[in-house]
Amino acid sequence: MRIMTVCLGNICRSPAAEAVLRRKLAEAGLDDVEVTSAGTADYHVGERPHELTRAVGTDLGYEFTTVGAQFRPEDLDEQDLILVMDESNLADVRALVADPEVDAKVRMFGEFASDVESAGVREVPDPWGNPRPVFEEMYRQIEDAADGVVAAVRDGRV
Repeated sequence: MRIMTVCLGNICRSPAAEAVLRRKLAEAGLDDVEVTSAGTADYHVGERPHELTRAVGTDLGYEFTTVGAQFRPEDLDEQDLILVMDESNLADVRALVADPEVDAKVRMFGEFASDVESAGVREVPDPWGNPRPVFEEMYRQIEDAADGVVAAVRDGRV
């Protein structure tokens, strides 16, 4: 299975979600799942994740092995699940979709949060330009939703 996490610039939310999912999937013994990330814009292609994404993530034990990439139309065919961080990312990715079957692969990351039944599907807010506590909150939200993604993969729901 191939999963791609997607945000705007691919330096904050999606590389954080990629790192979190990689570790959580490995811990669950789901070694046959490949996780990558991309941004809907080309602002940071080739760049490492944002310094606070890396700093907070490293403190939490995550590793960052990729650099910024832009989402490509081919990704719609190559990925089995595309997890976007907010409604704007969702609209940008879905604008490239021509096939309803492919559209079903594109999901909000927040759909997998533990409180989705009571709180609804929440966006993962972009922390860019904010202080460290905002990045820490981003990781709490991503870690929670990542647990739901891992459970869905393990149970064959995605």
